[in-house]
Amino acid sequence: MYKLIRSLLFRLPAEFSHDVALKAMRLCERMGVLGVIAANTKLNSTPKTVMGIEFPHAVGLAAGLDKNADYADALQALGFGWLELGTVTPRPQPGNPKPRMFRLASDKGIINRLGFNNKGIDHLLSQLSNRKRRGIVGINIGKNADTPLSDANEDYLIGLRKSYPVADYIAINISSPNTPGLRSLQYGEELDSLLGALVAEREALQKAHARHVPLAVKLAPDMSEDELTLCCSKLLAHKIDGVIATNTTFDRERVAGSRYAGETGGLSGAPLTEKACSTLAQIKRQVGDSMAIIGVGGIMTGRDAAARLEAGADLIQLYSGFIYEGPALIESALKEIAEASGSASGKRAAERTE
Repeated sequence: MYKLIRSLLFRLPAEFSHDVALKAMRLCERMGVLGVIAANTKLNSTPKTVMGIEFPHAVGLAAGLDKNADYADALQALGFGWLELGTVTPRPQPGNPKPRMFRLASDKGIINRLGFNNKGIDHLLSQLSNRKRRGIVGINIGKNADTPLSDANEDYLIGLRKSYPVADYIAINISSPNTPGLRSLQYGEELDSLLGALVAEREALQKAHARHVPLAVKLAPDMSEDELTLCCSKLLAHKIDGVIATNTTFDRERVAGSRYAGETGGLSGAPLTEKACSTLAQIKRQVGDSMAIIGVGGIMTGRDAAARLEAGADLIQLYSGFIYEGPALIESALKEIAEASGSASGKRAAERTE
């Protein structure tokens, strides 16, 4: 059924079909149709505690699909273990001029240069307060495009303060390729300054609200090994709870010759699979068990999901794979993860008896 729906949606411009699909999904949720789809995910759902949060299972929705929490109930109904919403900024902003999303169907990829188009954090929080389905929510925060990098900390602090009472965890997006200069916040003094400000503010908020809300930093897949090592050392020094690996990539090697390969923006989907998994493995080598890792980027099959956990992820998130494969990918990912976990447990048991 989803393949038929997808073939129709793919006849439309990418961003327009994205909006149509979400609105249709919301309508189906209100009609009670989506519960049947979600029922299958429960067969392989195993709760997992990460960053002090008990997730119903390891497969969540990545940020970017629902920036404003306008469709949170519908997406929750599909069977995701949790939702990461955003990226949201302190003030509403329209994002970059259209067209700004391009579908590379033959490569199962997507290029976007949306530019944090969102209705602002106040709208997102209002939507969350009105949702009917209660589930775990991460709020992904960023800075407004017209905020100078020298003032970036304040935008992130606004996002942190406003999200803190509501979010189960807060994701710090410093790796989008579509906000000029944003990725420079992953390095050196800028990263030190931002993390120091966020951690200090989090300590004050923790006392005020009597609850600890984990912070996870989302990183790009395009850093060199030395840059990634330095970045991870900063995350460890500031005792950040988690890292999300990875955002979209500038790299076009795997889509060379494709119709939209020359479009600027971040590339996601199947062309990102290998790079995102490799970057995650590098991060795991740097941080060990000192912080949680959420794997995202190019997870297109159940086997991709299991491979990401084998590379060191504690949880995984879907976006482009969900666009191309539909809700069945959640079920497939959970099944492969369960089978891989069972095989690993069996192997360890056999080794203990030898």
